[in-house]
Amino acid sequence: MVYLTRVEHFNAAHRLYNPDWSEEQNDAVFGKCANANWHGHNFELFVTIKGQPDPQTGFIFDAKKLGAIIRERIVDKVDHRNLNLDVTFMMGKLCSIENFVIAIWKELEPTLPPQVQLHCLKLIETPRIYVEYYGE
Repeated sequence: MVYLTRVEHFNAAHRLYNPDWSEEQNDAVFGKCANANWHGHNFELFVTIKGQPDPQTGFIFDAKKLGAIIRERIVDKVDHRNLNLDVTFMMGKLCSIENFVIAIWKELEPTLPPQVQLHCLKLIETPRIYVEYYGE
């Protein structure tokens, strides 16, 4: 099995806020991330697929095509947007990085060709915070 990773970058704002809680509880749990005026991140998204190399090309999948899929399905929808308000696949979800990476997986997985599988997503929110998701 061969693994190929494509990295894309985008900027987005969000707010960690549970509407079922009081302002005090939101502040206690989420701190500055509950700011009513939002906050933003410079995200790095690592998309890893797996498969066997094609005997004709040597590729498991064309990296340029993978980049185009990621940009069309994710980056174009989230870059310079408010994740809570502007991104349809995040509507009604608490906008944590954990929920965000799961939603990204659900957007990408059905668009990949049958010869490859989505293996892992790594989403870096800050230099000290990132998540990895394997579709489990």
